Parts: sequence; C-alpha cells; structure tokens
Amino acid sequence: MAAWVGWLIVAGALAVIELLTLAVVAGLLSAAAGVAAVVAALGGGLPAEVVAFGVSGAALLGLALPAAYRYQRRSAPALVSGAAAVTGRPAIVVEQVDAHGGRVKIGGEVWSARAYVSSQVIPPGAGVDVVTLDGVTALVYPKELP
Repeated sequence: MAAWVGWLIVAGALAVIELLTLAVVAGLLSAAAGVAAVVAALGGGLPAEVVAFGVSGAALLGLALPAAYRYQRRSAPALVSGAAAVTGRPAIVVEQVDAHGGRVKIGGEVWSARAYVSSQVIPPGAGVDVVTLDGVTALVYPKELP
C-alpha cells in the first residue's frame, strides 16, 4: 500500500470522528493528514510526511481553533430560564395584590402574585415589577407607591 493511501485512510477516519463528535479538533487533524498525503504522493519520505502532518496540524490548531471557540461563544445566546427569566420584568395587576394573593399579567401570561411588602395593597391596573419568585408566585413591588 502506498504511503499516501495510508494518510488518506487516517484523514478519512479523523473526518468520521469529527462528524460524530463535532469537536473541531479531529476535522483540523484530518486536514493535516490530507497535507501529509499530498507530501507522500509527491515522493516525500516518511520523515517529510510526519513533519508536514505535525506542522500543518499545529498551524491549523493554533490558528483555527481559537477562532472557532470565539465564534462558538459569540453565537450561542445565553439561555435565561426559571426565576431569572421573570425577575425584574414589568407586570400589570389583574386582580388586587396584597400579602395574601392576587394576580398579575407578566408578558402575556397571568401569574399568581403577592405583595413584596406585606403591608401594601396594589389595585388592578397598577404597574408593578417582579422582585422574585416564591415557588410559582411572583412577589411584586409597585412602580409608583400608592
């Protein structure tokens, strides 16, 4: 078997690993194995092939990998869920809110609510901010004090 065929087999195996893992590194090393296959096809000996694989692999990993990681971090939006998705959002009181209960509309959804300060009574139609969640109940504070 010719040396260049062996390098193409290595490149193909690394390409399959890249497709299965999506880790970027195997794909870059697959390209480096392709460079080594070209060197072997041009008649370079085993030392030249190994040097070509090493140099091209190091260059690809050193240049492309940091750029790929920067792109990956930049393109992935931060997922906000749970209490963090509701905390700080504005709401409108649908049913009077006091220390014992009430209802507010947050972003189109109606939530059970309680006044953050137990002595407050917030009338329907008033604007409030969600301070935090207590289970599935929003604790709210009026935007303007009554």
